[in-house]
Order: sequence, then structure tokens, then C-alpha cells
Amino acid sequence: MSDVSSRDSTPTFADITTVGVGGSMAAFVQTRSRVGMIEAVEGADSKGLPLCLIGGGSNLLASDQDFPGVVVRDARQDISVPDEVAPPDGGVPVVHVNATAGTNWDDLVSYCVRMHLIGVEGLSGIPGTVGASVVQNIGAYGQEVGSLVDSVEVWDRQDKVTAYLRASDLAFGYRTSLLKQTMYQAPAVPDARFFPSPRYAVLSVTLVLRHGSAAQVGSAQLARVLGVEPGATLPLERIRQAVLTVRAGKGMLEDPYRYLTDWMGSCRRTPDLEEALAAVQDDLHGPRGERVLLDRHSCGSFFTNPVISPEASDALPTDAPRYPVPGASLIKTSAAWLIDHSGFHKGFALEEGSAAALSDVHTLALTNRGGAGSDDMVALARAIQKGVDSTFGIRLTPEPVTPGIDLAW
Repeated sequence: MSDVSSRDSTPTFADITTVGVGGSMAAFVQTRSRVGMIEAVEGADSKGLPLCLIGGGSNLLASDQDFPGVVVRDARQDISVPDEVAPPDGGVPVVHVNATAGTNWDDLVSYCVRMHLIGVEGLSGIPGTVGASVVQNIGAYGQEVGSLVDSVEVWDRQDKVTAYLRASDLAFGYRTSLLKQTMYQAPAVPDARFFPSPRYAVLSVTLVLRHGSAAQVGSAQLARVLGVEPGATLPLERIRQAVLTVRAGKGMLEDPYRYLTDWMGSCRRTPDLEEALAAVQDDLHGPRGERVLLDRHSCGSFFTNPVISPEASDALPTDAPRYPVPGASLIKTSAAWLIDHSGFHKGFALEEGSAAALSDVHTLALTNRGGAGSDDMVALARAIQKGVDSTFGIRLTPEPVTPGIDLAW
């Protein structure tokens, strides 16, 4: 595939997203250089065309209607360690790791674990790319990417310059960042100036990690899986494999077979893809068979966990999960719990045999069971939003980017 794809060789969104839903696009550009990335973004903006920057397509639900703009994907998969800096107090050396925006996130985690670099092992298996990781501020099992960022190199679509944004510039919060915030006027309400992409197009990310072959298990849930107490120190590879096992049991890993298709074939490093393909074989030959892969045909967690006032928290049933938000008099509760306790259980579908249904193993994942269209997915999402609002008075905010789809309240 060349850097610029012609109309008759352009993929659909269904071809390049994990949920496998979405229509055609006016143009698709896949870049293989930093300059090419900037030129592709500026080329669309200079013509006033809608721009959709896509990574692994794991956090995106697109309309079946034609997208009248340009979809740009960074095909670079470069990882480097530019330096190693010992802190002044003589403590554990700090290691800077730089990765281009198009690098598969789990490929980067795999690299860091092999290199005995501590900090991202709990984020194993999260679908998507390095560029998308800082937009969404991905997190799991006691780790968030925002706490590891040194800087993010971006192309500023408004001021037409490159810039390095420090972690302090990026306003990281729960599943959000300055980058994501530039796409929206309010939660799930697009800002037409930039949506469905941020004002800042990510070019590369530099993380700050630490040397070591073992790390503390910071998550109580992960500690239970590993059979240890929270705070126990274990080898990085053991922690990584435990995280992958837990995510697999929840259907929260990618279907690795998507990387054998024409439009995704160049998006993962071969050794890491081979490892992922090997890992899924036991599940495929288990009692659930192919349903294991169907549960992975989703956008991951479709709704963010609501952050609510203490008064709203008090109104919830006593067994509802409650997590104090550090530095604020707010409470985070579980979207999955709210969905389940509003009558939407694992495997729920609006009609028997519907192509869109909740995952068999996780109520937070809306899955494409085969042949679902965007209308099917939207109908299910809206039913869940209305059901949770009716039951608990809480409005769920969609997590995926939704070009051509309105899920705002």
C-alpha cells in the first residue's frame, strides 16, 4: 500500500476497527514518515476536509454512512531508548523510551518488559496505538499512561507548528487529556473545528520508566489473580502474563486474526503478533470456541465509569462500587455494575439473534456478533443509556470516538 490510497483501494471503517463496523471514506492516507504524517494532516485541514486520525481502531465506532473526509494512519512502529539518566540522589536510574504514534501499544509493553523497564506492565494487552494511549490516558491495574509521560511531540493543527507538550501541559485525568478535550465542547458533544480528531496530532511519545526485572503489584484485583498480597514484588513477565490472562477472560483483548487481513497486516511487529496468535489457540479449542473472538469484536469499554457527587453516591444502593477520586470531593462508580443492575446482563441483545449484543463475559463491551451495522450498535448503546438513567439517574458517557454518530444527551 502506498502512502496515499486511491478511491478504489480505500478500506471501510469496518476493515480497520476492532468492532468491525463503519462505512467508506473519501480518502485514506497511510504515512511512513514524520514529515508524511504532518503533510497528510495539513493536507486535509488546508482543504477544509474532515480529518479522522486512526490508530488501531479500537476506540472508534463510525457510522455506516460515507465519511466525507480523510482518514490518516501513522504506519511507523519505531521504538528507541534515547538516553538513561541517573537521578541526583543516586536512586534507580530513569530510562526514557520514545515510540512513534503508530506503534502498537502492546508491542511497546512487550518491548519494555523484555528490556526490564518498569511502569507499563499493568497496561499489557490494551488495544490501540501509542498515539491514542495519551489521548485517552489509558489505564488499568493501578497504572495510567499519563503518570509515565515525559513529553508528547505533536503537530498543532491550529497554529501550524510542531510542539513538545510536557506531562504538566496535558491535563491528564480519568480517561481524558488536553488532547481529547480539544475534540469536544462537552462530554460526547463534538467540537466541529477538530472532531473526530484532536487539535494536536500526536507524532511520538516519550515515557519515563525505571530499570528492574521485578515490580510491585499495585492492584488488589491483580494481586488476587497472582495469589499474592497487594504490594508484593514479582517478575515483570509474570505480571504481564497475569494481566493478559485477566483481560482475555473479560474479552478485553484484540482478535489477533485481524492483523492477518490486507488493511491491518502491517500494523504489528511480527514476533508480538505470533505470540498473540499462539496465546488464543487454547481458548479457541475450549468450550466457547469462536465465541471467544466474537467477544473481542468491540470498542473495549464502551462507557466511562461515572464520576458523581457524594449526594448522587449516597442515592445508590449500598452494594454499588464506590471509589473516592483523589484530590476531589467526588466518587467514581462502576459503569459495568450500573448496566448490569439496570437489567442489561452479559449477552444482552435488544432482540434474539441480534448482530449487536453485550459481550458474553463483560457488560461494558458492546460487541458485533457478525454483520452488525452502526444503527444496531447505536440502538443498543442508547437503550443502555436510557435504562441506566431511568434506574439510577446517572447518564453514561460513551468512551469511543463516534464520527457520524450522535450519542450525546
